[in-house]
Amino acid sequence: MEIFIAVVAVLLIGAVVLVVRTRRRPRSTDGPAPRSTEEALPAPRGEGLGSRVRALFERGDVDAWAELEDLLIRADVGPVASADLVARSRASRRDGEDPVEVLRREMLQILGPDDPLRLPEGRLGVILIVGVNGSGKTTTIGKLAGRLASDGARVSVAGADTFRAAADAQLEVWSERAGVHLVSQQRGADPGAVAFDAVTSAIARGSDVLIIDTAGRLHTKQPLMDELAKIRRVIEKAGATADETLLVLDAQTGQNGIAQARAFTEAVPLTGVVLTKTDGSARGGIMLAVREELGIAIRFVGTGEAIGDLRPFEARAFTDRLLGT
Repeated sequence: MEIFIAVVAVLLIGAVVLVVRTRRRPRSTDGPAPRSTEEALPAPRGEGLGSRVRALFERGDVDAWAELEDLLIRADVGPVASADLVARSRASRRDGEDPVEVLRREMLQILGPDDPLRLPEGRLGVILIVGVNGSGKTTTIGKLAGRLASDGARVSVAGADTFRAAADAQLEVWSERAGVHLVSQQRGADPGAVAFDAVTSAIARGSDVLIIDTAGRLHTKQPLMDELAKIRRVIEKAGATADETLLVLDAQTGQNGIAQARAFTEAVPLTGVVLTKTDGSARGGIMLAVREELGIAIRFVGTGEAIGDLRPFEARAFTDRLLGT
């Protein structure tokens, strides 16, 4: 009986230790990176846009082109881009041609060829990250830093968003996760001073790439836009150039994303867009609107929470998911 009691006690202690260890183990967001953008983007939920487009043209009691424009607007393509896309498709469609394939062809024409990140060789490359709070800016910086570091680049990250509480803490977590160097100052410090120190530090360390976070208050705040322009000037004074200025957009913002993009374009010359949170319900039709109305290249899509969930934008995979084909 004593032996039986001792065995039960050992088993109970082991179970308690296992539970404690399980509860203390942090949830990891890391995982194997998807092999391609097509695999990374979520499959369409429910009936795809393509099947609804075909259904419209199979019915003889509706104005299919007008209904198509409405479908595109509801997919976040936007009124201006939707009207243009319908006009182009209507003009180019041949008798009997599949309307979905016509739509795909015109979408790819709008999106243009895939346009990857462009960084210099032989000197420090600087990436300026802009966007409103909540768009996934800090997460994008961590993923991008991790991606570049895994490709063999020596990466530094600068926290020039000195106004938002916890911004530095979040950036520190992501920098550690990506294994890159972080330059930051106390809260409330001048963002331009942080950018200047970051450039000089990155050059001294022999970094290949410097990624600079910026404040993300509402894009309608003119002082914020002035601050962004100032940071670009400071980068040049420190002996570098903002080679890429990427706007981070939440895929779920819809047409508000166009207003954001236009406002940021007026403050700094954008070179590309990163579309985040594409793993949710949003289809990301806003990308067609951004590309059509503003002519800004689409660099990356964020497809999840893991550090590997940032993929180069591929127009073909994007249109396949948007059309549900």
